[in-house]
Amino acid sequence: MEYLTGPLIAFIGIAALVICTPGPDTAMTIRNALLGGRSAGLATALGVSTGLAIWALATSAGLVALLIASEPLFLAVKYAGAAYLIWLGVQSLRAAFGPSALQQAIAEPAARGLRPRQAYMQGVVSDLSNPKIAAFFSSMLPQFAPAGAADFMGLAALGLLFSTMTLLWLSGYALATARMADALRRPRIRRALDGITGVTLIGLGVKLAAEER
Repeated sequence: MEYLTGPLIAFIGIAALVICTPGPDTAMTIRNALLGGRSAGLATALGVSTGLAIWALATSAGLVALLIASEPLFLAVKYAGAAYLIWLGVQSLRAAFGPSALQQAIAEPAARGLRPRQAYMQGVVSDLSNPKIAAFFSSMLPQFAPAGAADFMGLAALGLLFSTMTLLWLSGYALATARMADALRRPRIRRALDGITGVTLIGLGVKLAAEER
């Protein structure tokens, strides 16, 4: 009971601040909700939370420590993730300067081309290709595990709680974005949105590549 009013509450508060801070996963969820509607947005949120759950279990099993200890492997994952974000950003910028699947998806809901399965995989890849999450989990989870429970089960429970909170938050983003999609059909608005999304994703990719460990 004492734990429920102490470290766990602190963990939930810190996790909420981290989750509510916009980042690559948020941008990905918004992008896919515009491309494929509510189902694609929710599938992306589920994919991101799946990636987080995998990182959490890997952290609990000690596998993340191996990743962090290996400079080449850590950098390979980081640069792959950065390249993926930049590639998605370029696709959005292309949509901002000419007819594209993204514009057609917003203008014609029935013709949306991003399927939930694709959106789910993009969410998973987006999260797993960001080794900063692994570093964050490995430094954060042990600090808040119950006394005597800083083992697989204790760390996994906190990581899965973080994953669930992220799923709820991003699902809210997906639903709100899908609800607003009808108001974003005007050509100028959707081109501007494509441009903003593209610049944001590219910027996040460059930031990820340039950040120190």
